[in-house]
Amino acid sequence: MEPLQVKIFTRKSLPRLNYIASIIIGDILGLNWEIVTDKRKLGRHPVINYSSESITGSFRIDPDPLLSETGVNKREIIISQWKNLPVFFQTTTVSDLPFDIFAASFWMVTRYEEYLDFQPDEHGRFTASSSLACSNKFLGLPVVDMWVKEFAMMLLKKFPTLAFRRNEFKALVTIDIDVPFAYLGRNLFRSIGGLVRDFTAGKGNAADRYHVVSKDKKDPYEVFDYIIEKISATVSEAAFFFSVGEHSKFDKNPSWKNEEYRLLIGRIADRFTAGLHPSYFAATRYQLLESELAHLKSIVNREVTSSRFHFLRLKLPETYRSLVNAGITEDYSMCYHDEPGFRAGIARPYLFYDLLAEKETCLRIVPFQVMDVTLYEYKHLDPASSKELIQRLIGEVRKVGGLFVSLWHNTSLLDTPEWQGWREVFESMLHDQQA
Repeated sequence: MEPLQVKIFTRKSLPRLNYIASIIIGDILGLNWEIVTDKRKLGRHPVINYSSESITGSFRIDPDPLLSETGVNKREIIISQWKNLPVFFQTTTVSDLPFDIFAASFWMVTRYEEYLDFQPDEHGRFTASSSLACSNKFLGLPVVDMWVKEFAMMLLKKFPTLAFRRNEFKALVTIDIDVPFAYLGRNLFRSIGGLVRDFTAGKGNAADRYHVVSKDKKDPYEVFDYIIEKISATVSEAAFFFSVGEHSKFDKNPSWKNEEYRLLIGRIADRFTAGLHPSYFAATRYQLLESELAHLKSIVNREVTSSRFHFLRLKLPETYRSLVNAGITEDYSMCYHDEPGFRAGIARPYLFYDLLAEKETCLRIVPFQVMDVTLYEYKHLDPASSKELIQRLIGEVRKVGGLFVSLWHNTSLLDTPEWQGWREVFESMLHDQQA
């Protein structure tokens, strides 16, 4: 039997409504749906009435002006509570929902507030503290998914024959390779310079450097066998992101021409998804992005379609437009550097909507929820507290049947005093995220 088609009635066609309905009604709820502007075409279908008109038997949501506007406008946003959840863009008493779920969800996933004036940090980034979610203490909740879950239950009371998709929890481990080697991968000048500095500074690692460069000893940063072993043992999905840009103050990776580095990339790319980790300056310089993408393609000998920016540098919409123009179809940069949680309020991939161009793009955004450096350097959490926080995030994603994505670096999984206990955090997460 053909599933019922949900009709969304609105007075006029709205690109923003079409975009967010495809996420809420299509992607999350799994319903067959259509936007209708002519009442005569509603028929006997379940109707979501997104207008101020009265339609008998419909589920009514009074629309906030946001989805009928173009461009970006500053708004005063008032937070209230509904079903123990924070909500905004409140509606009138005749509405079946006390807030406009379409407008609020659109505001969150498009990162509307990041188009407005804000105080960037020293790297030009939008910080968590600048966000509505952090200021109102709901950054740790996938509010869009949670709103939709409650919305679905209310729809079911109105239309008992609806059948929603059952969303299954999944997890993905992602690894950024900023500095693959401590000593390998450096040109002769830098290797000699490092050796001299070790001697003159009285550091005890001069001998280690010499033996590694001489190929008598394994480089101390090469923990990839450990990472791959643990990921494989738990049958976890994984993606690796490689830096292949030029050396700079912020980029410490080897040259993309270095043989040891190319072999490492090739070895990992044979087993896992290999994505580009665009350099610090590539976030704002398209030619660098294009060049680095070409370098990685030449190493893996196939197309590269995924990325995550170094330092998580994002400038909307320019950074994402650059990815679209370069042929990247998936980006994994959507999380804050300074706080874990749900930057876009959603725990699943979705397509990027360019607010200034007013159109949906083909770029798939894959949000992640937690990064090792955030916990260690910004939050100053110990391994035990980090494990508890990760477990809470996994629990929130599991409740909504979303995708839990974590970000790790090879350098945080070293068996050294500085990172003591973090391998246990990594392994605990791999265990906890098993479906």
